[in-house]
Amino acid sequence: MAPVATTTSVERPPLSLAGFPVSSWAFAVRIWLAMILALYASFWLELDSTSAAATTVAILALPTRGQGFEKAEFRLLGTIVGTMAAIVITGALSQTGSLLLAGFAVWVGLCVYVAYLLDGGRAYAAVLCCVTVALAAMENIDSPQLVFSAGMARAASMSVGVLAIGLVSDLFAAPDYHPVLRSRLSALQDRVMGYADTPEGSASASAGAMLLRDIVALRPEITSLTTESSSGTARRAAAQSAMLSLVAATSIVRMIASLPPALSTAAEEELLDICRAWLMQKLAEQQKHISADLEAIRTATMPFSRRRAPIYRSRRIAAENGLRAAASFFLIAALLAAAGWPSTQLCLAIVALFIALSATVPNPAVLAKVSVLAIPLSCLLAGVLKFMVLSGLSDFELLAIALAPIVIGLALIISEPNGIRPVLARLTLVFTLLLFTPTNPETYDPQTFLTTCLLAVLGSILFLAAQLVIPPLSGDRRVKILLAEIRRKPRALHARRAANLDYAEELFCDASRVEQIVTAGAASSSAGAAIEEAVKAFDRAAAVRQSCAELQRLTMPPLVIAAAMARTALSGRDGRAVLRAAATMRETAKRHNVSADSACASLVATACVFQLSPND
Repeated sequence: MAPVATTTSVERPPLSLAGFPVSSWAFAVRIWLAMILALYASFWLELDSTSAAATTVAILALPTRGQGFEKAEFRLLGTIVGTMAAIVITGALSQTGSLLLAGFAVWVGLCVYVAYLLDGGRAYAAVLCCVTVALAAMENIDSPQLVFSAGMARAASMSVGVLAIGLVSDLFAAPDYHPVLRSRLSALQDRVMGYADTPEGSASASAGAMLLRDIVALRPEITSLTTESSSGTARRAAAQSAMLSLVAATSIVRMIASLPPALSTAAEEELLDICRAWLMQKLAEQQKHISADLEAIRTATMPFSRRRAPIYRSRRIAAENGLRAAASFFLIAALLAAAGWPSTQLCLAIVALFIALSATVPNPAVLAKVSVLAIPLSCLLAGVLKFMVLSGLSDFELLAIALAPIVIGLALIISEPNGIRPVLARLTLVFTLLLFTPTNPETYDPQTFLTTCLLAVLGSILFLAAQLVIPPLSGDRRVKILLAEIRRKPRALHARRAANLDYAEELFCDASRVEQIVTAGAASSSAGAAIEEAVKAFDRAAAVRQSCAELQRLTMPPLVIAAAMARTALSGRDGRAVLRAAATMRETAKRHNVSADSACASLVATACVFQLSPND
C-alpha cells in the first residue's frame, strides 16, 4: 500500500520585533501619534493646561477602542464633578485654613468610599473626582480665585486628548475588543464543562470559586463594549447574558457534584435519578443559551433576554477604607502645614492622587511601592528630555521626535498583559509628561524643575509612609466582614427582591461576593476556610431559590399543600426534611396523576446541597 501523504498545520507564533508582537508596536505608535496630535491641537488653541491633553492620551492608552472610549467618558464625567466640588470646597472654606484641609480630607474619603462601591469605569470616575480636586484646588490652595479657570482649562485639554486618541484609533483601525471577549467567554464555557466532567474538580470548592471569580471579573470589560461601536449595546447585552448563564451553569455543576452515589430506599433512589436527569437537562439548556449568546456577540444581535449583572459591594469595607483614606490625607496635610515649607501644594496633590488610585487596585501597598519607583524614574526621563535632548529648543517637530522613544518604549511595556511592569510603565509615562510640562514655547528653569521633582518624590514617599502608619484594610479583615455579611443572608435576599432581580441576577450577585472573598483571600491567612464557606453559601442560596421558583409554579390544589410543607422544610434548612417533602410531593402527584418532577428534582438537589443533615 502506498504511503498516504498527510499535512499538519503548525500554529505560527505572532510576528515580533525586539521581543514585542507587531500588535504592540502598532498600539505604541498609535499612542505616540495621538499624543503628538493632542499637543499640536492644544498649542494651536493656546490652552493653558497642555500637559493635561498629553496625560489624557497616556491614561487612555488601552489596546482596544471600546475600553479607551469608555474610560474617556468617565474621565470627562469625573473631571466635571471634581471641578464643581473644588469650586464649592474652596469657595466655602478658603478663609478657614485647617477647615479647608479637613474639607479636602472629607472629599478624598468620600471619593474612595464611592470607588469601593463601584467597579470598572464608574470606580475610575469616582477616583477622577478626587484627582481633579487635587490638581485644580490643592495646587491653587493659596489662590482660590484660580480654581475655576484651572478646572475649565483642565477639562478643555482633556477633551482635546480624548478627541485626539479617538481620531487616531479610528484612522489607524484600533482593534475591537468583542472578539477577544468572545474567545474568553468561550474558554470559560469549556472550563465549566471540564469542571463538570472531572470528578475531583467537581468536588473542589476552591476550583469552583476560582471559576466564579474569573467569570465575574469580566463584568467591567463587558461594560466597555457599549462604546465600541454602534452595535456595542447589542454585543454588551449578549456578553452579559452569556456571563450570567456561565454562573448559572457553574451553580448547576456544583449541584450535580453534591448528589450522592445512592440513597437508602427505592423511592429515594427514584427521586435521585429524576434529580440527576433534571439537572443534566438544565445544564444542557444553559450551554445552549451560552452558545446562542456567543453567536449573538459575533453577529451583533440582541440576545433573547436582556438581564442585568448586579454586583455585591460591602458598604462596611468601603466605609472603613474611606475613613482610612481621609485620615491618611489629613495626617500628611497637617504634617506639611506644621513643617511650614513653601510650595508644598504639589506634594499634597500627589498624595491625594495616589490615595484615590489605591481604591482601584487590589493591593494598595503594591501601588505605594511602585509609586516610589515611578516618580524618580519620571523625574529622570523628564529631566533628560527637557535639559539634554531639547536643551532650549522650541520647535514642535523636535518635540515630537524627542517624545517618540519615551512614549513608544513605555507604551510597549503597557501593552503587556499582566504583572507590575505595565503599572510601573503607565505611572512613569503619566508623571513624565506631568513633570516635563510641554508648553509653547518651552520653558527651561532648572531650579523650578528640581523643586517640582523633589516635591513629587516627597509625595510618593509620604504616601508610602501613610500606608505603613494607617495601613489599608487587611485581607483577613475584609474576609471577616464579607463572611459576617454572608451569614446575614435573609436581609440581603429581601433587599434583592425589592430590586426586582430574577434568579440569574441574584445568582450573579452571590457570585460577585465569592469573587470578593477570593480576591481578599489572596492576602489572608484563612483563605481556604473562608472560600469553602462562601461557596457553600452560594450553593445553598442557589438551590433554595431554584426550589422556591419551582414550587411557585405548582398551582393545582392537590400539590399546594405539599408545596407548603416543602417551603417549611426549606426554611428549616434541614436536608432530611426537604427530602421527605420531595417524597411526599412525588406520592401526591402520583395519586392525582399529575407531574411534579421538576419541583421534586429541585427539592432533592437542595436536600443534597444541605448534605442531608439539619443545620449543617
